[in-house]
Amino acid sequence: MSSTGPELDKPHAVCIPYPAQGHVSAMLKLAKILSHKGFHITFVYTEYNHRRLLKSRGPDSLKGLPYFRFETIPDGLPPCDADSTQDIPPLCESTTTTCLGPFKELLTKLNDTCSSNVPPVSCIFSDGCMSFILDAAQDLGIPPVFFWTYAACGTLGYMHYCNLVDKGYIPLKDESCLTNGYLETTLDWIPGMKDVRLRDLPSFLRTANPDDYMIKFTLQEAERSKQYASAIVVNTFEALEKEVLESLQTLVPPVYVIGPLHLLLKHVDDENLMDLGSNLWKEEPKCLEWLDSKKPNSVVYVNFGSITVMTLNHLIEFAWGLANSQLDFLWIIRPDIVLGEQAVLPPEFMEETKERGRLVSWCQQEQVLNHPAIGGFLTHSGWNSTLESISSGVPMICWPFFAEQPTNCWFCCTKLGIGMEINNNVKRDEVEALVRELMTGEKGKEMKKRALEWKKLAEEAVKKPAGSSYVNIDKLINEILLSPKH
Repeated sequence: MSSTGPELDKPHAVCIPYPAQGHVSAMLKLAKILSHKGFHITFVYTEYNHRRLLKSRGPDSLKGLPYFRFETIPDGLPPCDADSTQDIPPLCESTTTTCLGPFKELLTKLNDTCSSNVPPVSCIFSDGCMSFILDAAQDLGIPPVFFWTYAACGTLGYMHYCNLVDKGYIPLKDESCLTNGYLETTLDWIPGMKDVRLRDLPSFLRTANPDDYMIKFTLQEAERSKQYASAIVVNTFEALEKEVLESLQTLVPPVYVIGPLHLLLKHVDDENLMDLGSNLWKEEPKCLEWLDSKKPNSVVYVNFGSITVMTLNHLIEFAWGLANSQLDFLWIIRPDIVLGEQAVLPPEFMEETKERGRLVSWCQQEQVLNHPAIGGFLTHSGWNSTLESISSGVPMICWPFFAEQPTNCWFCCTKLGIGMEINNNVKRDEVEALVRELMTGEKGKEMKKRALEWKKLAEEAVKKPAGSSYVNIDKLINEILLSPKH
């Protein structure tokens, strides 16, 4: 579809991400691609994240374009001036119970402004965790498409929560199951995930509370996707998760595999569109200049994402493990990374690593991972980070924090051969040993070779005109979004 012609003739997609950094970033990439394909876009932030974005990117960052506009709705939580990701369970409950009304009001407002060059809403792209939009989509008679921003393996794990409950695996019998080896139980009944253990599945199952909200929430969101979505969109590529995708296709509506989105985005040549950013923390671009001074494959990149929090002790163990490896490192330390405390590192560590280490609060991760100096990635195994690492040919040390990050870790370590898992209870000696292995060991070299092979396949998936993901975006548009039957 051409992006020329009268604005009112365009289909109009309302895109509403779950209000956390990784979800927002992925949805914004998808929205830009849809805009490039001829859609008018309304992108919906929560008021809290809208304030954070203005703080990090400046007052003009959400001015938008005539064909790409931003709106906000409240998230229902008490007002807060913090600059950090909100606590996930209360956020899930609040969006589920309070956001439908404001969202419906927004849709009414958009449809009432047809005279001001905004076409009527023709489809809703919702995060898979924001299924409250279904009532609004039904009222308007338009197709709801759910974008599960996780890997296919993480999404499949969530889709099997109902079976975990039915088979008596969750909730756990008691708290001792967290430490007595029960989580090592291997499951042989999830097609596409052979030899997965309970502890490898999305972590919300790790509770003995039969009324745990996150189990209820996960069951609810998965069930609504299965029953009511016009389509499911996943940010992965077919070669990467072939067996998992085949399994997922048997459980849910049509699945459209359209990743890696950040590579697909390279076909978009609208500079104004590409300038629209989503980082909720201020980036520090000078770290790229620092990387320019380093040898190829010599720097360990360390970033635990936007949600992970740790104890000060864990932070210090990571620090001394990195220092003792004697390798160069670039470490992203968010202001809120330590639970309830300031992230203050020992002065002895700072002195010892001042020539080898660079600490910054946030960065442009895609550019960092693609820099020739980066040789390995110590990561929390969030899916955006994992996919960006795969697409850059960079092997990983995985320290998953929560949600489906353990599933991504399991997949990278056991199926893709590009990751090594670090013990949850971090010790500096293990950090040092794994970092050295990653950067200079035989296993590290083998992982690097495999990562480069996956990188090549990722690039093939987004190639014009026949790459699988490149083709699937057009299929999604023609079969679901523009189809008369919807």
